[in-house]
Amino acid sequence: MSWNWNRHKLPFLPGYTFRDVTKSSFHRPQTLGYKNGYALPRRPTSGIGQDPLLSDQLTPQGDVSDFSFEVPDIRYDMYERGLAEDFIPAHVALDKKVLRFYAYFEENVLYSPEEDRRVRPVVVYYYLEDDSMAIVEPAVENSGIPQGKRIKRQQLPKNKRGDPYRWKDLNLAVDLQVYGVNYRVTHCDAFTREFMESQGIVLNDPEPTPSDPYIQRRKPPQPCHLTPSDFDRTQQFLTLDRKVLRFFALWDDADSPSGGTRSVTVQYFLVDDTVEIREVHQPNSGRDSFPVLMRRQKLPKKVKPESENFPSCVLEISSAEVDEYYSPKDFQVGQTVTLLGRAFLLYDCDAFTRDYYRKNHPDMEMNPVDVPKKSGSLWDKKKEFPPYNGFGSLEDSLQNCLSLIPEPPKKNVTKMLENSHKVLRYSARLDSQNPDDDGRQFVLSYFLSNDMISIFEKPARNSGIIGGKFLEKTRVPKPGSTVQNPQFYSPADFAIGSTVEVFGHRFVLTDADRYVMTYLQSVAGQIPGPTLESLQHKLGELTTNEGPEDPNGPNPNESNPNESNPNESNQISRLD
Repeated sequence: MSWNWNRHKLPFLPGYTFRDVTKSSFHRPQTLGYKNGYALPRRPTSGIGQDPLLSDQLTPQGDVSDFSFEVPDIRYDMYERGLAEDFIPAHVALDKKVLRFYAYFEENVLYSPEEDRRVRPVVVYYYLEDDSMAIVEPAVENSGIPQGKRIKRQQLPKNKRGDPYRWKDLNLAVDLQVYGVNYRVTHCDAFTREFMESQGIVLNDPEPTPSDPYIQRRKPPQPCHLTPSDFDRTQQFLTLDRKVLRFFALWDDADSPSGGTRSVTVQYFLVDDTVEIREVHQPNSGRDSFPVLMRRQKLPKKVKPESENFPSCVLEISSAEVDEYYSPKDFQVGQTVTLLGRAFLLYDCDAFTRDYYRKNHPDMEMNPVDVPKKSGSLWDKKKEFPPYNGFGSLEDSLQNCLSLIPEPPKKNVTKMLENSHKVLRYSARLDSQNPDDDGRQFVLSYFLSNDMISIFEKPARNSGIIGGKFLEKTRVPKPGSTVQNPQFYSPADFAIGSTVEVFGHRFVLTDADRYVMTYLQSVAGQIPGPTLESLQHKLGELTTNEGPEDPNGPNPNESNPNESNPNESNQISRLD
């Protein structure tokens, strides 16, 4: 209770007032109040010194008990005030009242193999207080997309003139065009439905929000239970591993531009019921050597009716679209089987395949079928080489016909090592009708290491003919032999008195050195008798003219340390 100075007859002067020690509220009172929608100052409740003012009492300057104030019971404005309602402004009545609609929009996705569009749900808030709107996208964890508030609170235009959206423009199952994005409204909450119905607006039926294709694909599939099969795959693997049925077949490829029939092998793997087709390539067939015609896979034999139009050319057929696969009973020798649109005639099989069918399928006969070979095929023709053109040696030119990149002809290395530096020398004269060729002497050398012949002409004084090399080392064919199958001269053809034709020039052998006789006697089994007799007759006469040999003289087969080559010295002494 505040201290009243009027009751104690004290003047309101400094030093005559006292503070109320019982006061506990020291807040500043509110001085404004709302009346008819307007803020007006309230009636003061206290006077000087914070004493309360009583409406039924007035404090005169005299005694309080001598004067009283009477308040009338009825006034003229009491009836009107009782009937009028208190006015509440719109921003107070609609404060914190928000309409909430649920919507979504679709976003196109470019250059992604996993998705082509995204469905992004949003929440549309309409604030009745000032007709503003806000669009918020609920955040999804680990989405990788910026989410949250898409459009902050503001008045959104609904047309080109800039007229804002009103709550009467909103409804379910309608599209909202906001800044070029189409939002589809699906449903709303209970407060929004109650408010719209109270204002006389009939809401459309709600729509379900479509699910995002990518999220739907990421969801784990529903668990399902399949009755296990009675077939034991493990037993099949343990018993049939590395056991393959092999059939020899012909593929009729007459419809292709190259055409023809090709030989293939059809292999059926018993371990997993797969089939593989390999093409048998022939040499010089002109085809690329691709070993596998069809990779190893399970071949469907019968497809379900609802999957007949399945695009199997671009997509693989799974077991869900197949009723039956090819099995060993579908392959029989002598019949034509169609695999992936290609017809294959099975004409034979290997021994293991024949034993397998005899044990497991005794009713199926595996008798081979005679397939006539195609006449005129490339591999049936005999190789024909072009005629020799005369450039280089025959063996060297033949290498160009045997391979694309020619290799040097192979040499008899053993013969070259055994007969190294072994040369048979003969003395010859030129058989010619030209009288200028009379008296020309030649030395014909036969090299045993490579069967080549070289001819050297002895120089003669005042003959007018320059001596020297007449023929380089080369192989000389016999007259009458063909170019494709030539026959070359050998030591058996060089008899004393015989004629040797060398590329159109005729030479008559007149003499030989002693090493020729020694060598031919060592290989007498390969030399004809007339050749040996001619040499013995010629060399025997020379021995008689030179005198009898000393029985105790040196052995002609032994080497003399004072001579580098006894045969060579003998040749030089006799042929010169």
